[in-house]
Formats: sequence, structure tokens, C-alpha cells
Amino acid sequence: MSEVKKVAYICVLKYLNSMARIFSMSDAASIAIHSMVLIARAENGINAVNIAEMTGFSKNHISKVLQRLVKYDLLNSVRGPSGGFTLKKSATEITLLTIYEAIEGSLDVRDCPMSREICRFDQCVMGNVINKMTLEFQKFLGDQTLKAYI
Repeated sequence: MSEVKKVAYICVLKYLNSMARIFSMSDAASIAIHSMVLIARAENGINAVNIAEMTGFSKNHISKVLQRLVKYDLLNSVRGPSGGFTLKKSATEITLLTIYEAIEGSLDVRDCPMSREICRFDQCVMGNVINKMTLEFQKFLGDQTLKAYI
């Protein structure tokens, strides 16, 4: 790839990353889901350092997220040089929704996307699209188990 194309590519990526998005997932939720898939794939467990190397996320951030998943009873944690994390339940029992909600809390589906009790319009100007998208996202995550990604 020529130097001009590389610069153009980088400019496009920076532009795309600065654009508003309809959907955005927190780093913590992304770390949780990706880490759980890696842990499910590892036969004898895996530690935060290995997960950091595979995902590019900070080891400290990964450790913090994984400890939340331990407290949520999704993972076992073993300390020490040969320690690491293993699933506490079967990969078929853990949905992506369970992981997501362990980090972010329950998905909130409201009648009004602006969290207003009384709408100032006769009809929602958003057409309830936000609720529809939230319900679709919730259904998608609820239908996906870790087993599908092993």
C-alpha cells in the first residue's frame, strides 16, 4: 500500500471513529464478552495477562471487569502464578445478555426514550425506534450463548 493510501486510510478511520453512532458498547462490556469467550475456549483456564495480549485491552481493566464477573457468579478465579479464570457454569448456560447485564445492569426499555412521563407530542417523534432497537438488541444477546463462540 502506498504512503498516500495509508494516510488516506488513517484519515477515514479517524473520521469514522469520530462520528456519532446509533449503538455503542462500553469498553467494560466489550472486555467482558470477549474475555468470557476466550475463557470458554480455554480448557484449563486463562489469566488476565493472556487475555490482554489477545485482545489489546489493558490488563488492569480486564482484571477489574473479570472480578465483577466473579462476583456475579459467572467465573471462578484462582490466584497465583498458575492461576486464572474458568467458567463457573456451562457455556450453554451463559448468554451474552447475562454477561452484558453483569457489567452494565439491566437493559432499560421505557415508553419514552427521553425518560419523560408525559409526552409533549400526540405521537412519539422517534416512533419508538429506540425501544424497538433495545428490545432487538436484548433478544439478540439473550439468544446467544458462549457455546456458539467456542
